[in-house]
Amino acid sequence: MLASLFLFMGSPQGSGGNPLAMWMPIILIFVIMYLLILRPQAKRQKEQQKMLESLQKGDNVVTAGGIYGTIVGMKEKDAILIIEVDKNVKLSVSRSSIARKVVEEEKKGS
Repeated sequence: MLASLFLFMGSPQGSGGNPLAMWMPIILIFVIMYLLILRPQAKRQKEQQKMLESLQKGDNVVTAGGIYGTIVGMKEKDAILIIEVDKNVKLSVSRSSIARKVVEEEKKGS
């Protein structure tokens, strides 16, 4: 692929070369970077935000710190979640600190 790119660019000795051929490698790098890095990252962030907005009482979650618990309440306009990690042990955490929901199969393995 690189060989065909260099053939497309022409010889570097000509001072009046095609400007498109001169900028093509840089444009190609940005397109590849967008497709491989930026687009998937934006998709993951969108999915994470959607998951955070859908949290409700009774959901089993894992915090960013690795604490497993069940949501038992919400306060301050749902910005803070109260999770129960054990009987009579409740923690208040920020909604944004929830890493993911725990699926049923994962709970059985614990």
